[in-house]
Parts: sequence; C-alpha cells; structure tokens
Amino acid sequence: MGRSMKIQFLGAVGEVTGSCFLLSVGGQRFLVECGLVQGGSDREAANWVDFPFDPASIDAVVITHAHLDHAGRLPLLVKRGYRGPIYTHHASADLSRIMLKDAAFLNERETEWANRKLRKAGDPPIEPLYTREDAAEVIKAFRTLEYEAGEEILPGVRLTLHDAGHILGSAIVELDLREKGLRRRVVFSGDLGHRGAPILRDPVRLAEADLVVMESTYGDRLHRSWEETWREMGEIISGARQGKGNILIPSFAVGRAQELLYAFREHYQDWGLAAWDIFLDSPMAIEATEVYAHHAQVYDRQARAAQRVNGTLYNLPNLHFTRETEESMALNQIHAGAIIIAGSGMCTGGRIRHHLRHNLEHHHAHVMIVGFQAAGTPGRALVDGAAQIHLAGRELQVKAQVHTVGGLSAHADQQGLIDWYAALKNRPKLVLVHGETCASEALAQRIGEVLQVKAKLPTQGETLSL
Repeated sequence: MGRSMKIQFLGAVGEVTGSCFLLSVGGQRFLVECGLVQGGSDREAANWVDFPFDPASIDAVVITHAHLDHAGRLPLLVKRGYRGPIYTHHASADLSRIMLKDAAFLNERETEWANRKLRKAGDPPIEPLYTREDAAEVIKAFRTLEYEAGEEILPGVRLTLHDAGHILGSAIVELDLREKGLRRRVVFSGDLGHRGAPILRDPVRLAEADLVVMESTYGDRLHRSWEETWREMGEIISGARQGKGNILIPSFAVGRAQELLYAFREHYQDWGLAAWDIFLDSPMAIEATEVYAHHAQVYDRQARAAQRVNGTLYNLPNLHFTRETEESMALNQIHAGAIIIAGSGMCTGGRIRHHLRHNLEHHHAHVMIVGFQAAGTPGRALVDGAAQIHLAGRELQVKAQVHTVGGLSAHADQQGLIDWYAALKNRPKLVLVHGETCASEALAQRIGEVLQVKAKLPTQGETLSL
C-alpha cells in the first residue's frame, strides 16, 4: 500500500447518525467511530450494506463515546473480520457494554419475529445484523484510556482523549500523526456537550490543530438558557398535575435519563415532585445510572459535592426502577400522577412506545420531548405537530399535549460550537459532519461570517488528503 496521509468520510455526512471515518497513515488504516445509521427502516437498511473497506484490513478503532450512532456497528465490524483493539475512555467502555448488549438483544428479537412471518410464508430465514456473541467480542477488544493520557496506538499515531462533556466518558479525539517527516494534528470533536449541563464538566477547549472534524447537530439553532429550561420543565409538571394526567418522557437511556433524575433531585421542592410517582422504566437506563454512580471522578464540581454529601445523585424518595416487563406493563393501569421516563429517546423502539399507545390519545396526558429527534422517527413526528402517528401497528391520534424542551440538549448549540472552534488560535481547516444538511450549512455560513473561516461539508465517501 502506498504511503499517504488521508481521511475518508464514510458516515454522518448530511445526517446525524452513522459516524465513521477512515484514516490512512504510513501504510496503516484505522477508524474513528463505527456508528449505526438510525432514523426509520429506510435509513436503517444502510446498516446491512457491506463496509466500503475490508474489516480485516483495519489496524485499530477509536470511539469517542458509547452512543450507538458512534459505536453501534462495532459488533458488525467484528462479525465481518475485524480483530484489532478498540480504544475509548474507560467510562465509555462500561457504557458500551450495556448499550451493545442491548442493541444485539433487540436485533435477535426482531429477527426472531421476522423469521416467524417468513416461515409462515415459506420464505428462508434471515440473520440478525449481529448477536450478543458478536457484542461480547467487542467488549473483549476494548483498550481504555483516561482523559489527557496520550498513548501511541500505532506507529506514528498518538491518541489523546479530552473531556467532551456530552455523556459520561465522552471524548474529543486528538490524533498526532507522523509519516515520512510529515506531522499533522487531527481533532475529532465527537459530540460536544452543552456548557452548563448537569453532572458533567464543560467540553475541553484545545489550542491548536491542523484539521478539525466537528459535529453540527444543532448548527442552525440556539438553546434556551438553563434557567429558562428549568422554569419551563417546572411549569409543564405543575400544569400536568392540575390536569390530572401522566407525563411521558421519551429519553435516551444513557446521558439524558441520568440528567433528568439529577435535575429532579435538584428541583424536587420547587417543581412539586413529591406529588408524583417517578418511574425509570428502562433496564438499560437503570444499568447506565449504576455506571454513572461509579465514575464520580468525571463529574463537575457541583455533582461531585452532591455525591459526597448524599452518596448518590439519585436519592428521590418516590423514584421507582422498573426492571421487569411485568412491572412496566402495570404502569399502563396508572392514568394520572405518574412521570414515566422510558426509551427509546426517539420513540423508535422500547417501552415508551407501549406507554404512548396507552396515553397519547388522552387529552389530559403530556409528552415531554427532551432530546434530538432525527428525521423519520416517531419522536420527530410528535415534535413537528403530527395529528396522528403510526406506532406498534396502529394509527394513534395525538390528543396528548406535546412539549419540546429544547434547552436540555446534551449537544452544544450553534454558539457553543463556534466558541469551541474559535478557541483554536491557529484557525485550522474545518470539516463539518454529524448534522442534517440544513444545520451544517447554517453553521458553516455563520462561522464564515464571524471567523472568516470557510468550513467544508464533505460528501459520502469523499477522501481528503492531510
């Protein structure tokens, strides 16, 4: 193989899922990210397509954090021949064990359902995208790092992780590359956190780089202030209590669920939460909450203080963890006074779909949207004001009140992204990924106006020389 330092963009181009970047340095090839494509069955079919490279030819993989749109195809990579190490922060490895095992279980279950129908039709069975055995092989391959502790992962490739403040263990990836006397520093932002968010520290700001590959999820909008966000949540909870309904909160199991519980503890009195029963109805979110409890060293100052005083961030007297299916089903008999936090965050699967089926057609019920909703998902339809949505084989009339609390995002907004890039004093080359085209274009335009930097929006499969 010829020696040339380059990067190829193989995912999260024009969309917010499926992150995957292939780097070539000194005759070696390694990946940064290997994420699932999400956003409805049409988009998710892309996960079955062959990788545009031979997995066995890859020398290493680096993962910024545990969310499936960044790490969810790792078991498939291993299934198709990858045998090398996977580098990430140790908290991300702990969360990935939970998330990949759960994703594999869902793949197996959905394939089992599909094969029942195929057998009845006399058609041959299909295989799951990957299995729990494949996920277990990924877990064995993890090599974990601390923040700020650089390590040479391949000859001429030095990796340093910095705190990205997005979810527990999330990292900004800094790569110092060497080839034939040429040196380049390439930085991948991963998903940058929202400054001031609960529990986690703010994203680390770096001084210089030669190339920055930055996310642009919220590149076209500004978040509300945290004060306004907490006030809005309190008003929603108060209004729902007066109307004698339930509140459903579709939530990402990792990150968002833990932030919500922490916010509930911090605002327990002023939001009148003693009047409610609060249910975390997600086995994966419960496991992730336990992982969060074991990594207080990466909390911000306020959360570390709360942990020291209380021994936990989640000591609510009326909080119930519903692990078993039967416990979850029993919640459908509660018609008022329950706050139910359940996955999946975009309503594409999980227990939230059953709770929506039992609550969405009731005027007194409330749905609180607290995270990004990708195009094509039921959650996005609710945000966009759909009068009805198709869910679990039924058309449901949307009579419940739907509230979008945008300020709770775990992603930096447009100003946050600009501020993070602007801290790089040498104004390195900038490539925008992991955003819908409108968001990436809006961010590129604003960066051009404010910083006189022309950001690049790559196309799928495009290769850039370093």
